[in-house]
Amino acid sequence: MRKPHARRTARLRTALVALLLAGAGSTTLTGSPAQAAPRLDPTQFKGVNWADPRDNFADDPVVLSGLSLSDTYAQTYTKASRVISAFRANLGANTVRLPINPYTVNGAYWKSYRAVVDAASAKGFKVILSYWEGTGPRKDGFIDDEATYWPMWDTVVKAYKNDRRVYFEPMNEPHGYTDTEWADIAAKWLDTYSSVPRDRVFVSGAGYNDHVTSVCADPRLKGTYLSLHHYGFWKEYATYDQWVADLKVRIGDCANRTVADEFGAHMTTGLDYNKPMPDNNFVNFMQAVTDTFRELKMGSVYWPGLRTGDTYSLQKLVGDPARPWLETTNQSGADRLAWGWGRGKPVRP
Repeated sequence: MRKPHARRTARLRTALVALLLAGAGSTTLTGSPAQAAPRLDPTQFKGVNWADPRDNFADDPVVLSGLSLSDTYAQTYTKASRVISAFRANLGANTVRLPINPYTVNGAYWKSYRAVVDAASAKGFKVILSYWEGTGPRKDGFIDDEATYWPMWDTVVKAYKNDRRVYFEPMNEPHGYTDTEWADIAAKWLDTYSSVPRDRVFVSGAGYNDHVTSVCADPRLKGTYLSLHHYGFWKEYATYDQWVADLKVRIGDCANRTVADEFGAHMTTGLDYNKPMPDNNFVNFMQAVTDTFRELKMGSVYWPGLRTGDTYSLQKLVGDPARPWLETTNQSGADRLAWGWGRGKPVRP
């Protein structure tokens, strides 16, 4: 017969073993804390793109509408602060997507361009930094030059990996690659920058960012957000229901990871997106996609919030160029954007 203290020791030992086994079982099911997939919330991204008038495809630094290559950091910061404030005041946005390329990051302009990111973050905005390829023959859906691409990301990640408001999108519209090739590159990016939390990475859908089903299915990309692009000009005409169906097949069962970080339609031509117009392709499109974003609880980032000379631009520059402000080009478009974000009142019967 064991003494009482021996029985207590045995019970403690048994309890400890059970606890360790339970922990081991939990690890088998969910992975270690370091490997556990983060909880994703795409609805937090309510944003717009701020673009270079050249559509962000450039063989030199990207210069956002309203900014100048000759602006100092301080001048850029002042302008960017006001533009970001106007995005919030006019649209209720909390996210801005910005282009980068090696010419911008690896050269002298980076010192000034950083002011845009810094100003947006200081205003509490989420910032999505996305790599754009060049123009002309370089506009082919491939990384232009890996010898400059990876140093660009080295610089950007070093600068912003500790800013929780900054997110990284390895490439915009990687349509030159097959689905598998693109997933391989995205996985390489994640391995290269393993210190970046996966829930601060946007993996573009394959093709023209036009479907996320293949990257969603790749276990190497687990825990990242997925970015989708969707445009009305992809079809000459479709009904509201056809646009809903078209969007949903591109998303599959991956809405809980997906942010539509480009979608748009004509905003400066007088269309009213608050009224059903079954014969108008773009009205059908905008109503269908924003209804679907809301239904599926997706995030969305409109293209473009600001781009000089673009009929899709939802904002336009006004006032002193040194201290710019923005005006909304189409209030019904802004209403649809807010509706997709889970705000406002329904505008379709």
